[in-house]
Amino acid sequence: MKYQPINSALFIKNRKNFASAMKPNSLAIFNSNDIYPISADSTMPFEQHRDILYLSGVDQEESVLFLFPDCPNEAYREILFVRETNEHIAIWEGEKLTKEAAFKTSGIKTVFWLQDLEKVLFELSTYCDTFYINTNEHYRANVETETREDRFTKWLLAKYPAHSVAKSNPILQRLRSVKDQIEIDLIQHACNITEKGFRRILPFIKPGVWEYEIEAELLHEFVRNRSKGFAYTPIIASGNNANVLHYIENNQQCKAGDLILFDIAAEYANYKSDLSRTVPVSGKFTDRQKAVYNAVNRVKKEATKMLAPGVLWKEYHVEVGNVMTSELLGLGLLDKADVQNEDKNWPAYKKYFMHGTSHHMGLDTHDYGLLHEPMKANMVFTVEPGIYIPDEGFGIRLEDDVVVQEKGEPFNLMGNIPIEAEEIEDLMN
Repeated sequence: MKYQPINSALFIKNRKNFASAMKPNSLAIFNSNDIYPISADSTMPFEQHRDILYLSGVDQEESVLFLFPDCPNEAYREILFVRETNEHIAIWEGEKLTKEAAFKTSGIKTVFWLQDLEKVLFELSTYCDTFYINTNEHYRANVETETREDRFTKWLLAKYPAHSVAKSNPILQRLRSVKDQIEIDLIQHACNITEKGFRRILPFIKPGVWEYEIEAELLHEFVRNRSKGFAYTPIIASGNNANVLHYIENNQQCKAGDLILFDIAAEYANYKSDLSRTVPVSGKFTDRQKAVYNAVNRVKKEATKMLAPGVLWKEYHVEVGNVMTSELLGLGLLDKADVQNEDKNWPAYKKYFMHGTSHHMGLDTHDYGLLHEPMKANMVFTVEPGIYIPDEGFGIRLEDDVVVQEKGEPFNLMGNIPIEAEEIEDLMN
């Protein structure tokens, strides 16, 4: 791993919180992700399943975590299984976790080699009544591939059909949505790397530069600061490309007078940041571009103030819509008749701002969080309004990552990243 070791106190606390929410006499099991093939002998870079990472800190394939807080054998209340390493593996693939290193990373004292899993599981199955299985129930989930977790669950339920079954995901949705200070510090670190990348590209941008050249500059800065790279597929959208919300080709030349919409950010230690900025290719906004830009920025500032403990997701987005409607009226993009005759299920402002304003942030870019439950302190959200005007050849989105506070306005983890139009122009010139 490129990142510095994470304090195992985080994972010890996370396991304790999860165990306290489990049913009596139950065993929860978590698997690492697969290494996914491309073709021939090629594979995708390994990405750890965020849940086992959250509970153990283990960032390695073929690892399994057991949590059995009521186990009569105290040594088996937390068990970590890792792939047995040897000198041959170390030479060909690099160093893997030893039992000692696995303990140091996770704080779990009982570590077995993976080959012992079925034998240990059989013993524990005679003690427990319920298995917690780990299904993906994120509101954006759309997975067609059968995961390692899926295969294990299928095998487990066929092998032990008499046991009851419970779900880990609702517990994890609540726990992961509220961040520990260690996690907030890691997200802040990712945001700081993102800031370095953004400041690097501002003087680099000029008419004639290609979107992929900007992408390369960003990647250089991210990796040299211990990031694996982009937290998600980067969007570098010049001109009308900005009106394609998930434009990822990044293969066009940037032209004088156009704007470039960036949705780019670094990860660090598997924690994500998420930034959007929009800048002028020529280093200066036109009057119209600046008017729209400042309108988006005002919406962002007002939306940020609304994020507070007790706020409901649905009501928050209604209020943001009202602020956006007012700005669109001021820009002449909507008139009063548009608002009076709007469909309440698709308000008039949605013509120019069709996506949500915020989402949870953390180990996943769209992190865990139950949207029907009130917001809590130490939740981390994006705030990302936008106005998209294909007829005028540009779109603008501005986005920061903020931490909800017990009292007062959220803390902006990206407060040091330039956002005011005049500051952007000064740095580009």
